[in-house]
Formats: sequence, structure tokens, C-alpha cells
Amino acid sequence: MGTACSPVRGAVEVERRAGQGPVISLTVDPAEPVFSGHYPGFPIFPGVCVVEFVHRGALATIPDPDRSWELSRIDKVRFLAPVRPGDRLTADITWERQEDGWRCAAAVGTERGSAAQVRIRFSERKAR
Repeated sequence: MGTACSPVRGAVEVERRAGQGPVISLTVDPAEPVFSGHYPGFPIFPGVCVVEFVHRGALATIPDPDRSWELSRIDKVRFLAPVRPGDRLTADITWERQEDGWRCAAAVGTERGSAAQVRIRFSERKAR
């Protein structure tokens, strides 16, 4: 299920594999509101939505779930191919401990092949 401020309505699914990192997935619903303006007649799932897919999947798989984490930095995003309505996004997630939190790397793909490479960082949420 999407979050209130997320540009993506679909649910991110998590598959945990023994001895390997988790895999996240999302079927891109052709009814996603972002398609009405991106681009009419040639709909492409916006890059920010691909990053949001990784963000939500990362929060669901972070190795230290007993703390409150927030996205602190996007290290790298490389888009390799367009994502279209109806595509099934999948991403292999790998985690690396950093002195100030965690770094998540995701290789995102569709049925046609690689779609993006995303690296993001999380730090512990500060009390406000």
C-alpha cells in the first residue's frame, strides 16, 4: 500500500531469501496518476517513482528495524531503460553499514532487463 505522500500508489512486496539480500517488487499499475502527464500517448513511469520504489523497499528491509530511519542522501541514480505501465519492477537490495547509518544499493529491472541503479543512505531519525 502506498504512503500518504508517496507518488506511487502500488504496494511494494518483499521477498526475503536465506543467505542473500532481499528482493523487492512492484507491479506498475497503468492507472497510476503519474501517467496522465508523463507522457500522454507515450507513458513512462517517472524516475522519481523508481527511486521511491527503492526507498519504500529499503525501509521495509533495513537491517536494523528497531530504530527509526529516514532517507538522508541519494548517492547515485542511473536510469538505464524506461519503465512502462504494466511492468513488474524488481530490485535486489544490498546493505552496507556506514558510520552514520546504512547505505542501500539496488539493481532495478523489469521483464525486459535492467532499468536503473540506485544507491541511497539512511540515518537515524532525530527527535523533533
